[in-house]
Amino acid sequence: MARKGISILKGIEAKEVIDLLNRAYADEWLAYYQYFIEAKVVKGIMKDGVVAELNQHAADELRHATMVAERIMQLGGEPLLHPKDWFKYANCAYEAPENPDVLKVLEQAIKGEQCAIDVYSKLAEITKDKDIVTYDIASRILADEVEHEEDLQALYEDIEEFIDQFKLKDA
Repeated sequence: MARKGISILKGIEAKEVIDLLNRAYADEWLAYYQYFIEAKVVKGIMKDGVVAELNQHAADELRHATMVAERIMQLGGEPLLHPKDWFKYANCAYEAPENPDVLKVLEQAIKGEQCAIDVYSKLAEITKDKDIVTYDIASRILADEVEHEEDLQALYEDIEEFIDQFKLKDA
């Protein structure tokens, strides 16, 4: 634990930050798995492009989990050790891709990104001017989550447009 690193906290307790980070850590692991499994089961039009995007997002979520875990340890905490705790502490829900249709999978993924945007916006707000390191991490992850939502929404809209054009040709 970095004693000097903890001493830079202003008006916020390390335990409070650790608790918030562990909740985000749980979210990242669930998001990683959701993207991982969605990429395996997704079916439908433009599947290959969607799989590539989902795999990239899975890698990003794993990177986020690493960043968050490292900050938890810097603050003298311990990241959640048991996967069962991810469900208990997560801010965002895990939705199994029981309907593997490409549009349904993208809807679930977009919903997950929107939740992550809320989580990291709040974390940045809470730590601003109080914990510059956590604030910086939350801001960087937030930027990724916003980009993820944009990417997924663009894919969703492209697929919808393609389907609409195909329906017009058949009419």
